[in-house]
Amino acid sequence: MTTEAPDRVTGRWTLLLVCTAMFMLLLDVTIVSVALGDIQREFHAGLADLQWVLDAYTLPLAGVLLTAATVSDRVGRRRVFLAGLAVFTLGSLACALAWSPLALDVTRAVQGLGGALLFGTALPLVAAAFPEPRRRASAIGAFGATIAAATAVGPLVGGALVAGPGWRWIFLVNVPVGVVALVAGLLRLRESRAPRPRRADWPGTALLTAGLFAVLYGLVRGNADGWTSAPVLGCFAAGAVLVAGFVVREATAREPMLDLGLFRSRSFTGVVVAVLVMSAGLVGATPYLALYVQNTLGYSAFGSGLRFLPLSVTAFVAAPLVARLGGRVPVRVMVAASLAVTGGGLLALAHLDAGSGWTTLVVGFVLAGLGMGASSAVTSQAAVTAVEPARAGMATGAVNTMRQVGVSAGVAVLGALFQHRVTDAATGELAGRVPATHLRAVADAVGGGAGARVAAAVPAPVRAAVAEAARAATASGMNAVLLAGGLATVAAALVALVLIRPPRPPRQAAAAGGDVVAGATERVTVGS
Repeated sequence: MTTEAPDRVTGRWTLLLVCTAMFMLLLDVTIVSVALGDIQREFHAGLADLQWVLDAYTLPLAGVLLTAATVSDRVGRRRVFLAGLAVFTLGSLACALAWSPLALDVTRAVQGLGGALLFGTALPLVAAAFPEPRRRASAIGAFGATIAAATAVGPLVGGALVAGPGWRWIFLVNVPVGVVALVAGLLRLRESRAPRPRRADWPGTALLTAGLFAVLYGLVRGNADGWTSAPVLGCFAAGAVLVAGFVVREATAREPMLDLGLFRSRSFTGVVVAVLVMSAGLVGATPYLALYVQNTLGYSAFGSGLRFLPLSVTAFVAAPLVARLGGRVPVRVMVAASLAVTGGGLLALAHLDAGSGWTTLVVGFVLAGLGMGASSAVTSQAAVTAVEPARAGMATGAVNTMRQVGVSAGVAVLGALFQHRVTDAATGELAGRVPATHLRAVADAVGGGAGARVAAAVPAPVRAAVAEAARAATASGMNAVLLAGGLATVAAALVALVLIRPPRPPRQAAAAGGDVVAGATERVTVGS
């Protein structure tokens, strides 16, 4: 009877713990969408509050991810990973106990900070635990499958929890899992550091995070405060100055968090455009689709999760299938095609009206899921082959940062468009159906995502007419969101096709891939 080598046992424990953490982390990106309707009703929250439930989580991921990886290279990946688990678990508990929209937004930001620490250390831990290239490739494959699985089951798991014990359990379920993972990590994870660690760029981190926050705040408050109001214009101005300061900082720092020299590569720029627009166009539209399915079509949270399965399952199935095409189909064709199919799916969805049922969404969901799965399979590899081996880790980290920026921006921009279009349409549809003194309040409620549920608050004689008007107005707003996302994604497909060039010759590409694997313990962050 043989005993398994300690290194192999450590590797398996590392992979299990990292995949568990990533599953929780990414589940909380998608699981929240189907809970927004219940959160809105319990807290009497406006659309801006719901937007921050999403953006308060993704903003720290975007701002801190690269710095978390750099810090872990110096002080130890195990240490930073365990700190991330602790912060994420405590943040999840705080989210479950939130007593107001503001409290939930703040605790989501804490959760997002823990997520950034996990994101920045996950793949380097796996790479350090699997030094043999073949076993490392298998481990990274399992890691990627975990990411796809979390994305696929998020809406369904979220719907089941919301329909069962309640929306707070979408956060509370992380607590026992996080505690067990933390104890196991203390006992089983092995410490590792980069041989040549970089210094953390704290000024760059602060400038990027503050700049993104200012711009997002202006976008979220634009409809309520007025797009030309002093607070909104002030936010945009402050955001522009801070982001410009970030660019200057990165151009002049000795060890920047983001090497701007990467953007000298047309191919890398094309990949960044691809992930940014994909995230903004599709993932950014998902929360509003979830509100539409629940509050306008009238499905429960679990029913909503079921109806998102054509999107999530198709993405889950498409990712590994497309990954097998690597080397057979030019990478620029695959990236551009994934965007074009996603854009086609969004455009196919943009034909809703007051009489639309959930089956109207199926074809668009399938197409968008195919594109999203294909994109997740090819963009990280495209980023790696677009730059020289020494910059591969920075390139993948930058792409994942831009992916989170895209989600945050998409939620804010598309939310502003949705609210403006729905409120205007509802005002017109409801004229003559509700008293003039209540028209604005009802229209604002519909524009805030309440959809046809507003009919429950009006007198019985006009309830059916108000519900019909709310369905028509919400469908109009959703069409605007889906059309904008679809056109932007198709345009990004053309940009990717023009900018992304064929990768280096096979011998150089192989060397690059080997260098990435060998150097994953130095700068590589999670690719999805």
